[in-house]
Amino acid sequence: MLQTKTHTLLRSLWHYRGFMVGSVKREFQARYRNSMLGAAWMVLNPLAMIVVYTVIFSQLMHARLPNASSQFGYGIYLCAGLLTWGFFTDTVSRLQNVFLENGNLIKKLNFPRICLPVITVMNAGLNFSIIFGLFLGFLLISGNFPGWVFFGMLPLLLIQVLFSIGLGIVLGVLNVFFRDIGQLFGIVLQFWFWFTPIVYTVSTLPERVQVLLKFNPMTALMVAYQGIFVSGVWPQWSALWAVTLLSIALCVFGMLLFRRHAGEMVDEL
Repeated sequence: MLQTKTHTLLRSLWHYRGFMVGSVKREFQARYRNSMLGAAWMVLNPLAMIVVYTVIFSQLMHARLPNASSQFGYGIYLCAGLLTWGFFTDTVSRLQNVFLENGNLIKKLNFPRICLPVITVMNAGLNFSIIFGLFLGFLLISGNFPGWVFFGMLPLLLIQVLFSIGLGIVLGVLNVFFRDIGQLFGIVLQFWFWFTPIVYTVSTLPERVQVLLKFNPMTALMVAYQGIFVSGVWPQWSALWAVTLLSIALCVFGMLLFRRHAGEMVDEL
């Protein structure tokens, strides 16, 4: 039964692949349609951010990572966390509003609604790819590219995307019925950011706080990202089992929640 549903789902996604790619292309073009520099802003904004973090912050805050072998150690540490965290928040924030913003499409009986989360992830992934590509360019130019260890990032991104999709779909369904969910999650994200080791290292915190951080599913991912780009070490895969299982569970729960309340969502929208 599950295998049949999965096959039907994949077949629907393949059938509507042109629509999904076209939707991503249209959003990208619409974003910069009336600006003089157009898509160049997609490069200039993140480039300015990377320069500030890697050059200026590295000089001012070098003492924050005294054991880093590179003079850009703290800036690389910041970018490794901030860029991947930005991908996470962009994906989840888009997903929590995806059903509200596409009510007309959801009401069409012949339209596979699963396409909407996929389009959302593709849009967020495109933005992240451009920004992260600039970061990788800086690492190569400055001689700080981690080498083969870089490929350890791929399973980390997969886990993060699964976690983002699962959490985003759950929030997206709830947001249809309880519109305060979107506002509340914006506040939660602010606290969540500072409860995640992005601008500080876990070792600088009191031991009791370090124990609490282990309950944050993003902590293991951020530590793994930072280990790859700052220290050039492979992730500790055993530390990622909890967030991996949580990500899979959220995806399953999100899909079940969506399928169960799809009809009610149409009436609500």
